[in-house]
Amino acid sequence: MPTFTDPRTDAAEASEALRGLAHASRTFDDPADTYQVIGDLTAATRSLPQILDQLATAHLTNQHRARDDAGDSIAGGLAVVRTAEALRHASALVDEASDALDKAHQQSGRIAWHTGPATELIPEDAPEVARRWVGVVFLQGEEADRVLDVIERDGPRAGLNQLTGYDYGTETTQAALENGDVHDRPPSAMSDNAITDGDYALNWNSFFGHVALYRQTDLPHDPALDEPAVVAPVPAGISGISAHTPTRPHSRPIEQPTRRLPNASWFGRSADPAAGGSRGLSL
Repeated sequence: MPTFTDPRTDAAEASEALRGLAHASRTFDDPADTYQVIGDLTAATRSLPQILDQLATAHLTNQHRARDDAGDSIAGGLAVVRTAEALRHASALVDEASDALDKAHQQSGRIAWHTGPATELIPEDAPEVARRWVGVVFLQGEEADRVLDVIERDGPRAGLNQLTGYDYGTETTQAALENGDVHDRPPSAMSDNAITDGDYALNWNSFFGHVALYRQTDLPHDPALDEPAVVAPVPAGISGISAHTPTRPHSRPIEQPTRRLPNASWFGRSADPAAGGSRGLSL
């Protein structure tokens, strides 16, 4: 039973309970029991961010008492700050996990588990399906710059959430099929950045000024989709683009980047390799 006053005892009991759950959840005699387990885990993860934040606060509040093994207060204080930062980071990650568990709990509540012998739910003549990535949107130029600014300011997931507004479900999937914008994995160049969030994948490149969103979905198996992607030639004078980047029928040709690199200076040397290396300003 929890003490509500002794964090060491309650932490040890929580750890032991989770060990027991890990062992017990290897099998479920009744799959309907998973709904309650997910709900209890959701409630548990909602408490974890508070616990982690309170642990970080306990470190910072007592920073003046910290020393390392040699008695150095500076090293001890630095370790306190780093511990608190890691705890706060863990708190943010657990908060995201709690949201995901909550979604799982909601979806699990929609399932009606039937008893009796297993039945064949999929007709024998049903077409074979495969998990594929379809292109949702590919932006360049000013349109991409607006999304890239969001990514730089608020993070990649904010940019991903903004681009999901281009996804019209079945209509988007059909357009991707017609354009041949279907892939075994989200295409990206070596210099691209990429994240996945659920069924979505975001690729972006601030230097070349483009951003793309893909969605994973089940599609009827089509042998034509198993053929190797057409390889687009790398434009002369542009480095950092994978030679295996597939062509995108709905995208414009790659253009020279319009976004400035950080710390770029008007007085600096030209980035054009064809320009003379000794060119500069003179009076």
